[in-house]
Amino acid sequence: MSTEAIKAKPKAQDYATDQDVRWCPGCGDYSILKQVQSVFAELEVDKDNTVFISGIGCSSRFPYYMNTYGMHSIHGRAPAFASGLKSINPDLNLWVITGDGDSLSIGGNHFIHALRRNFNLNILLFNNQIYGLTKGQYSPTSEKGKVTKSTPVGSVDHPFNPLALSMGADSTFVARSMDRDPKHLRAVLLRAQEHKGTSLVEIYQNCNIFNDGAFFTFTEKETKGETVLFAEQGKPLVFGANNDKGIKLDGFTPRVVNLSEASANELWIHDETDRVKAGILTRFFDDPSKEGALPRPFGIFYVEQRSNYETEMIAQVNKAVAAKKANLNDLLRGSNTWEIK
Repeated sequence: MSTEAIKAKPKAQDYATDQDVRWCPGCGDYSILKQVQSVFAELEVDKDNTVFISGIGCSSRFPYYMNTYGMHSIHGRAPAFASGLKSINPDLNLWVITGDGDSLSIGGNHFIHALRRNFNLNILLFNNQIYGLTKGQYSPTSEKGKVTKSTPVGSVDHPFNPLALSMGADSTFVARSMDRDPKHLRAVLLRAQEHKGTSLVEIYQNCNIFNDGAFFTFTEKETKGETVLFAEQGKPLVFGANNDKGIKLDGFTPRVVNLSEASANELWIHDETDRVKAGILTRFFDDPSKEGALPRPFGIFYVEQRSNYETEMIAQVNKAVAAKKANLNDLLRGSNTWEIK
């Protein structure tokens, strides 16, 4: 028998640091952190080849708590830092941690361009529909009429739909999960890690201090049966406390039908490679309190295999080097010169 020690399978705590976790007790971020660490242990992720980059916000403290490399960058610019890092070291396992304020307000431009460029990295967007770190101002995802310190008589802004925005930016992996469903969140994170491209995972995350209960209608046992739809590849879109309702497409318009009145063969079958239907699915964004509201979908909406930015960039550089056109002075000088006398 070899005297070489058998490498033990890593545990979730192996990916935790010795830092005190400085989130408010009861914050949904704890659950997300735990699931990421558990997924890393399951996949035996190489800590020395993994980097977490965050912007500004409560969620952006994440890199301090992961026993990997990491950077707490500046407001809204995490995708820019991650893009630069991936360009020079494409083999890194790279994760971007951001919030709804960080990514969809000051960081909106960086966010959408990271998605369209399709770097091979993962973006976890913690959405609590509020600015938590700065003590409770409304955010780009806050519902219209939201009363906060910065909107004392209610917000007049129309809120962003993050997944619809991501589809518009041609993201190659679009998904949604929630902090209070760890099993579902783990499954989505595993798929995101497998994807070769920019994986965008929106996570509904409860801020129990400044926006407590924002998503309770989707997370609590008493209500989620009638308000939540879990989309699974190749399966009909069925929901309801007794799985007695489904979604049927009337042309391009989704309709809720009762399964006692409609055949399962008539229902919408989820296909995560269908961009058109994924776009429709992201628009299931009704106020759940409205009569006849469509359920809020969770799961993997869309997956596409497309070339990565860093791969094409490196190929272009190598081609230039091979053609002996990589002299920086010649490049800066250009083909047109002037002599001033």
